[in-house]
Amino acid sequence: MAHTHSHRGTSQARASGQEVGTTITAALDDGPLRGKRIEAHVVEGRPPSTIDVPADDGSTCRYCLAQWTQSGPSAVYTFLYRV
Repeated sequence: MAHTHSHRGTSQARASGQEVGTTITAALDDGPLRGKRIEAHVVEGRPPSTIDVPADDGSTCRYCLAQWTQSGPSAVYTFLYRV
């Protein structure tokens, strides 16, 4: 019972430098899911470079950022391939 004071979650949360729960709206520009908008978690203060989105047929579609420089609460993604 010597380890009763080992719960230090606050130091780990600060070490990541990432705000938990921060999202952007990913607008899917083409491919099987064209026109769909989903929420994507921000990674290191930026939209993720790729996202995997489940399709209605049970497959998964991989999308990537259409442009590396995007700002605001949403980002446009273009279809890469099914994974």
